[in-house]
Amino acid sequence: MSRPRIVIVGAGFAGFHAAKTLCRVSRGRADIVLVNPTDYFLYVPLLPEVATGILEPRRLTVSLADALPDVQLVLGEVDGLDLDARSLSYEDPAGQAGSLQYDRLVIAAGSVNKLLPIPGVAEHAHGFRGIPEAVFLRDHLIQQIELADATDDQAARDALCTFVVVGAGYTGTEVAAHGVLFTELLKKRRPRLRDQQMRWMLLDIADRVLPELDERLSRTADKVLRKRGVEVRMGLSVEEAKHDCVRLTDQTEVPTNSLIWCVGVRPDPVVEGLGLKTEKGRLVVDEYLNVPGHPDVFACGDAAAVPDLTRPGEVTPMTAQHAERQGRRAAHNVAASFGTGERKPYVHKDLGFVVDLGGIDAAANPLQVPLAGLPAKAVTRGYHLLSMPGNRIRTATEWLFDATLSRQSTHLGLIPAVDVPLETASPERVRRHP
Repeated sequence: MSRPRIVIVGAGFAGFHAAKTLCRVSRGRADIVLVNPTDYFLYVPLLPEVATGILEPRRLTVSLADALPDVQLVLGEVDGLDLDARSLSYEDPAGQAGSLQYDRLVIAAGSVNKLLPIPGVAEHAHGFRGIPEAVFLRDHLIQQIELADATDDQAARDALCTFVVVGAGYTGTEVAAHGVLFTELLKKRRPRLRDQQMRWMLLDIADRVLPELDERLSRTADKVLRKRGVEVRMGLSVEEAKHDCVRLTDQTEVPTNSLIWCVGVRPDPVVEGLGLKTEKGRLVVDEYLNVPGHPDVFACGDAAAVPDLTRPGEVTPMTAQHAERQGRRAAHNVAASFGTGERKPYVHKDLGFVVDLGGIDAAANPLQVPLAGLPAKAVTRGYHLLSMPGNRIRTATEWLFDATLSRQSTHLGLIPAVDVPLETASPERVRRHP
């Protein structure tokens, strides 16, 4: 008999750890295929440090070929799934169409930027989901300060030095916290900007920053942001975006060339294309990460609405911590479906959260113990080093260099704005099968 083929869609936290775990538990008795647009796993939590020049982009990437040598990597974007025929279709980077048959399917397609129906946002905002966006934002911040230094028009200079971040969750809070330190550093190197204000605004319709976390972490982050001069404006968002300004929901107009969109994420459109039951766009699964009615299909991570057995009636939030654990559990349950081991429901224990605020500041609650300042910073960086599946020594070394050497601030112009559109994926690209 031929070996069964297990196809995993996506190599984010869920897909990567599902593939890694399956390699270990299958012991070569199955063919494992991983379909992903890139040849690397991306450690997303440290993207703000790429955007502000602390880390080089490659430090956040782990080669799939090196980390998963027993897995067949197929480069491509999945654009169709036929669950009845047990097949999927994809398009590779060269634009060529391909297809794969499977015996078991793990949908770990992750998420894309969440867009709201706000005029001008898709055209003028900058997203923050991957390496291209982080590199673009780094160059953009440097360029804005360089342009401000080159002009004597005070109104133009003020607009160039104004940065609006929408979304006060993990990403937005960290981008604003790191960003204000970075632009202050750039300002110090330009005497003509000595008296120029670097204006950062953090907006959210929620009533506090980090609304999904413990209030103590929220208060710590809020205090650090305000101390650095960030205008934390809760209960407020953008009503319209233009190329040179944004109008807020309180009708205030803010001249700026920098609208950074960190509102949140939505599941990859491949989920919607299945035509199956979803919850807030996420594919409904049972506690075993199985898609109801399809015993050969599993889903995990941001793409799946996984029941939270510790909070009856709720689903687990879209975090890297959950995605990684669900990927591992899905792998074990897939193996159990072939008779190896026993399937178990996904149950998690909250180990706490960490938020890096740049400089010597962070907020953390390991094992529900709230920390701030240097102790939180030590816990945060220790957590990231332990969680990264590679590049630990290089990352730690660059942190050391950043603490002891002058940070580089060259505008390379590698990623043009047209290459990082906010709308990174659309439902129209996914073919639906009856």
